[in-house]
Amino acid sequence: MSVTSRYREAWESFWREAPKGQGEVFWDAEPALTVGPHLALFEPHLAASDLPVVDLGCGNGTQTRFLADRFPHVLGLDLSAAALVHARLADPADQAEFRQFDAAEKSEAEQLHAELGDVNVYMRGVLHQCEPDDRQALADSVATLIGERGRAFLVELGEAAKPVLMGLARGPAGPPPKLAPVFAHGIAPAEVDDEAVPRYLASAGLAILARGELPLLTTEFTPEGARIELPSTWLVAGAR
Repeated sequence: MSVTSRYREAWESFWREAPKGQGEVFWDAEPALTVGPHLALFEPHLAASDLPVVDLGCGNGTQTRFLADRFPHVLGLDLSAAALVHARLADPADQAEFRQFDAAEKSEAEQLHAELGDVNVYMRGVLHQCEPDDRQALADSVATLIGERGRAFLVELGEAAKPVLMGLARGPAGPPPKLAPVFAHGIAPAEVDDEAVPRYLASAGLAILARGELPLLTTEFTPEGARIELPSTWLVAGAR
C-alpha cells in the first residue's frame, strides 16, 4: 500500500513553505547534537560497515550529509519531493544521493533492495508521526531494506514527549515559531507509545539488538534560553 494522500500533501506543503537553510525547522538540529551521538551508538552493531547507508525520512538532508562524510555510499530517501529540493540545494558537492521514496509501498522497498542489496538504515523520528495504518508497512520496508546483513537504527519520540509538545503548543504565546508549522500542516508528532515500536519491528521479523533513551534536541529554545529537548528512545534492529 502507499501512504495516504492527506499525509503526503501535509509533508509536501510543510516543505514547500519551510525556510531554506540548516536549523530552520524544529527538528533540524546540527548533526553534532543528533546523528553524531546516534552513530556512536549504532556503529558498534554494524556487522558490515561496507554496506550502503540509507537515511530514511531524510527531510532536508542535514543528517544525510553528515553520514556521507563517514560512509562511502549514502542515500537519503523521503516521501516529499519538496523536502528533496531542500536536500539537493544544500548539497552542491553531491556528497549524498537523494531519492523520493514511499516507505509504506512494499514494491518500492523491494526494488531498492534489488538494486542495492542489504543496507544499513538510519531513521530518526518517522514512525511517531506516521498515519497509524502506515506504521507496520514502514517497519516491514525497513526489514526488507536491511535484509540479512544490514542493521537499522531507529530514533523515536517517547510517550513523555507528547505532554512537552502539547505544553509548548498551548503556551500563552502559542507554539514556538518553528513548532507552529508542524501543527499548522496537520502533522501529529509523538503518537506512538514506547512499546509499539518494538512490536512493529518484531512483526517485521526483526530482533532488537540494543535499545536505550536519549533526548532528541530541537532547534527551538525556551524563553529562558534553554534548548528544547524531547524524550526519545533508540533501537538497533537486525534480522532474526
